[in-house]
Amino acid sequence: MTPEINLPDVLLEVQAVFDRYEDALVHNKVEVLDELFWDSPTTVRYGATENLLGYAAIQAFRAGRAATGLARTLQNTVLTTYGRDFATAQTEFVREGSTAIGRQSQTWVRFPTGWRVVAAHVSLLKP
Repeated sequence: MTPEINLPDVLLEVQAVFDRYEDALVHNKVEVLDELFWDSPTTVRYGATENLLGYAAIQAFRAGRAATGLARTLQNTVLTTYGRDFATAQTEFVREGSTAIGRQSQTWVRFPTGWRVVAAHVSLLKP
């Protein structure tokens, strides 16, 4: 059975939670970022300079991260939902003063507590 792709109501939900994540990221709202990652030892975030395995490692990274230079502009964002409980988010970003293009991928799952990131990846393409 093939899941329904981009059901309009589910896509709106994922867009809203993705936007909430982005706002929390650029404004260093650590408590929101912590909330939006699934609290599990199997949650993974591979960053531009770090590999974080498990929610505790991700939470510790967020707590220690500098709160400056977080602003960025997104481009080429693609959100895709699969059925009602699974989604991916892919985007590129640029930071002022940098020529590097960042790439961010997230895998989202709907749990009883809401949409949560279960896997994420961030990398930079240098020109």
